[in-house]
Amino acid sequence: MSGLAQDKLASVDLKNHFWYKNAVIYNLEVSAFKDSDGDGRGDFTGLTQKLDYLSALGVDAIWLAPFQPSPGQDDGYDVADFYAVDKRLGTGGDFAEFVNQAQIRGIRVIMDLVINHTSTQHQWFQEARKSKTSKYHDWYIWSDKLPKDYKVGMVFPGYQEAVWSMDSVSGQYYYHRFYQFQPDLNYANPEVVREAQKIIGFWLNQGISGFRLDAVPFIIEIPKGPGNNPKLDYKFLTDIRQFAQSRKADVVILGEANVVPEENLNYFGKGGEGIQMMFNFYVNQFLFYALASGKLEPFKKALVETQIIPDASQWAHFLRNHDEVDLGRLTEKQRNEVFEKFGPDKNMQLYDRGIRRRLSTMLGNDRKHIELAYSLLFSLPGTAVIRYGDELGMGDDLRLQERISVRTPMQWTSDKNAGFTTADTAFRPVIDFGEHDYKKINVAAQTRDSSSLLSWTTTLIRMRKACPEIGLGDYTVLDTGSPDVLGLRYEHNGKSVVILHNFSDQPQQTNFSVKGADILYDLINNDDKKPVAGKYNVSLKGYGYQWFRVNQLIPN
Repeated sequence: MSGLAQDKLASVDLKNHFWYKNAVIYNLEVSAFKDSDGDGRGDFTGLTQKLDYLSALGVDAIWLAPFQPSPGQDDGYDVADFYAVDKRLGTGGDFAEFVNQAQIRGIRVIMDLVINHTSTQHQWFQEARKSKTSKYHDWYIWSDKLPKDYKVGMVFPGYQEAVWSMDSVSGQYYYHRFYQFQPDLNYANPEVVREAQKIIGFWLNQGISGFRLDAVPFIIEIPKGPGNNPKLDYKFLTDIRQFAQSRKADVVILGEANVVPEENLNYFGKGGEGIQMMFNFYVNQFLFYALASGKLEPFKKALVETQIIPDASQWAHFLRNHDEVDLGRLTEKQRNEVFEKFGPDKNMQLYDRGIRRRLSTMLGNDRKHIELAYSLLFSLPGTAVIRYGDELGMGDDLRLQERISVRTPMQWTSDKNAGFTTADTAFRPVIDFGEHDYKKINVAAQTRDSSSLLSWTTTLIRMRKACPEIGLGDYTVLDTGSPDVLGLRYEHNGKSVVILHNFSDQPQQTNFSVKGADILYDLINNDDKKPVAGKYNVSLKGYGYQWFRVNQLIPN
């Protein structure tokens, strides 16, 4: 093989290996996406039928919420069997066909890996509680006496009473970071670690390309009990990443870890040997503060504080996900500002730290503000993750309990039940009221409207993919000359983009320099900018944004 051919092959392998760097990830729940058999609940066949929609949107990977057998007490996060598909969602064959059809369209599949705990109905726990001599007893964490710190470390304050509960069968207390029906697994036990590896290997053999690792800091806690400062076993993350890659070289592990910046390298690994990706919860919280208050300095500071990560590592940025907007890292004053703007009613708030609303409702269905937020999301340093229905501006249903308010069925048409199901009623009510009524907001209507949010989002995704510097390059926070305007510059392999966002609802004027630049080529309005006395002057409308390519004319 010639040197040129070898170099070409190496570049292809590298591109595949780091596919997550420039991916757009779409998060959905199978049960809430599309029902194919009229039983009122979404299924894998229905999801397969909608893959062309996701392909047209520009999605590179689908992140599936839990779809394994479950009693459903925590919307599938209480897993009762890690090696099967919930029969309500289809068969193993239906799942295999879905993965195959996704791959045909160039779409990868990531699944939730919920291995911190099981359901109390899982066979392991049922066997564990029978006897201390059971093989499975030490797969969980037990105490003969109620620990003093039995109320320390609750994940769901206000809905959860403790982290230790009495088991009536064993006569012992078992540990659960989450709800009482979700006992934690004991990862100090090597057998549990090996079982987790088997689970990963099993699903990789089914065509899975990656895992969203749920509750990472809790998995790596060293038992027993959290106390206020639990010790963490970060080596577990390196080991699990190495195991996964030994089975599939380009697999990615995306961690759910809401940590402060000084802890980031513990998860990524100082040399990038830990998990490849993490959600940037830290930046997300200050982003919502900026959207609510217009105050940018804390947000810019958060971007700088999370800048140093290994080259192979990557942030996943998001606006909304399947949980509440977590504001726990903000000061009480900052958090109250966000509550006042985006969740003033107690019914909109959750766990004393967050908001249980969709983005569109928080932003008052203001199209300009929504566009600003999503333009910002796709221009943040890392990989963009979007939540199903947000490309339409779907709303929430606060009549539903806790986080279920943002997990309503996908709105496909103006037909009965939003075209989600032909059943008389859906397993969960569709939104049929207010500005976000499915008769007003649905895929069919927005597909036919070139000015719709769906059409705009599709164009935005295409523009993001034309700017790989965002996913691959280094970034600088620019001094824009305006306290209301965030400016980011990305550079990679001699190419560069500059992106501006005005967080004020009033027009703003910027005045800034871009080292080594000659012309800024406008990627949206064809309004190119030349410097005047070494400075660029760009006017932005209220909640306006601009994307520029530096020194590179875009061909017609």
